[in-house]
Amino acid sequence: MTAPRVTTPFNAGSTAADVVAGIDLTGRRAIVTGASSGIGVETARALAAAGAEVTLAVRDVAAGERTARDILATTANRLVRVAPLDLSDQGSVAAFVAAWEGPLHMLVNNAGVSATPEMRTSEGWELQLATNHLGHFALTTGLHRALAAADRARVVTLSSIAHVQAPMVFEDVNFRERPYDRMLAYGESKTATALFAVEANRRWAGDGITVNAANPGAVATNLGRHLTEEDYAQLPAYDFKTPEQGAATSVLLAAWPGLDEIGGRYFEDCNEAARHSPETPLQGVADHAVDPAAAERLWQVSLDMLADAGRA
Repeated sequence: MTAPRVTTPFNAGSTAADVVAGIDLTGRRAIVTGASSGIGVETARALAAAGAEVTLAVRDVAAGERTARDILATTANRLVRVAPLDLSDQGSVAAFVAAWEGPLHMLVNNAGVSATPEMRTSEGWELQLATNHLGHFALTTGLHRALAAADRARVVTLSSIAHVQAPMVFEDVNFRERPYDRMLAYGESKTATALFAVEANRRWAGDGITVNAANPGAVATNLGRHLTEEDYAQLPAYDFKTPEQGAATSVLLAAWPGLDEIGGRYFEDCNEAARHSPETPLQGVADHAVDPAAAERLWQVSLDMLADAGRA
């Protein structure tokens, strides 16, 4: 029997501030990756405004420090910290995990890259998969003990409507055999982030950890810096959100009390998404992004890739 879709009082127009209004996160600790720009800033700001201790996990520490000062100025929360994290560098991920101490109540895997030219990490991994999925996979599994030590920990992993045309090609996740297609590679990486939520929640719900995927919607941020005018001309006519609106679904999944014990789901516009259909091309979640068998397979593929990298 299929569980009913989860709905909330919020919608596409809601902001992160709307979601945390009246919520007290004092004493709870959060990490937001990619929190020096775009919706990551607004995600961190909303959690800080509600009283959480927030760590901005960023590649550019100077930009992170500027963001921390801005959040302090707007929230008066002095418990905003900055830590270096490059998700495309497994050494950086391992260092971040090793440096973390104590429980972790909220992890928002927000950072990402999009539509990059063909680029590879030192392991030979395709950059978008390496950053959007494998980096966060290593980070989250590395922080599992800290999440399990917290009371009702939550993990949020960001996906995208780009996933709908891009089921995982497990035989060639790194585009070694296929011609490289940067938009397809982005879509597959976002299918991967959705599948991660399914399998992580299955494995960890017994530890008091819930994991969900969020599609923030179309937001004009520097995530699109690799897109050309021709690319934009071919994109559908999105209804663009502000960064504050784009952060709302992430903040909802991280902090809204009404979602206690809800996990393994895909949310958009602050509500659980319906299944994708041609009638609603810019909404919904494709079956391949919430398929338990694919999620379990991806978990093993990810473990194997990390193990191979460690032996290299």
